[in-house]
Amino acid sequence: MIIPKEEIMKSNHLACPGCGAALAMRLALKALGKKTIVVIPACCWTIINGTWGNNFAGVPVFHTAFATTAAVAAGIRATLEMQGKDDITVMGWAGDGGTFDIGLQALSGAAERNDDIIYVCYDNEAYMNTGIQRSSATPIGAETTTTPSPIVKDRPKKDLMEIVAAHDVPYIASATVAYPTDLIKKFQKAKSKKGFKLIHILSPCPPGHKFPENKTVEISKLAVETGVFLLYEIEDGKYRINKKPKFKDLDEYLDIQGRFRNTPKEQREALKEAIKKRWEYLLVKAEHFG
Repeated sequence: MIIPKEEIMKSNHLACPGCGAALAMRLALKALGKKTIVVIPACCWTIINGTWGNNFAGVPVFHTAFATTAAVAAGIRATLEMQGKDDITVMGWAGDGGTFDIGLQALSGAAERNDDIIYVCYDNEAYMNTGIQRSSATPIGAETTTTPSPIVKDRPKKDLMEIVAAHDVPYIASATVAYPTDLIKKFQKAKSKKGFKLIHILSPCPPGHKFPENKTVEISKLAVETGVFLLYEIEDGKYRINKKPKFKDLDEYLDIQGRFRNTPKEQREALKEAIKKRWEYLLVKAEHFG
């Protein structure tokens, strides 16, 4: 597959150097094209898109309240349908705080109604824009400003894709910027389908995860290779694994990020066990519902 050459997202945006969310948006818009409307709640991308008078996304953007991404996107979709405009993609674009936590009610409502939108969670595993606070997407053992050492997070990450899968929607997929052609294919597939679609993107954050700004893609790849973040899709209820992990040593992934510097040994072992169980669970799903 050839990655589209057209650059829709503009340069000189306000993202931090090495921001995974900025690169993810760039690739997503390459896949979706200019006839796209983006709904963004209070999150990092509210800042990235620029101050008043700027729009670095390069397509129409509607800024909305933290909890309402899916509801506003659904409303825009309904308005376009009333106008007979069926060639415009509506995409909600929210972080994990606005998806796993604050926006989950609106997300569930849009999924239950099967609203014809693409909902994207760029998951940087904490509330990064407001000071690196813990979210329900923060992995066990991670340090944040609200879970400082030695009180690192002691609960596992919420399984967003399975929550949305319970709504029986047409398409759900995970992606990372380390595999750009896989990401683009999934956005193109989501665009081609009618109904509610979710794409869950792991989005490493240099200041929040505490790693050098040139390591974003490397960390995204390690997340997949260690089994921390599984690449798969659920299409019309059928599970498909897109890439089998190499199950590299988890410590290689953890040690490159300062947020795991103080993770106790027992929690590192708990993470390894969780990875094993999650992979076994996905294998069973793919075997019986593939």
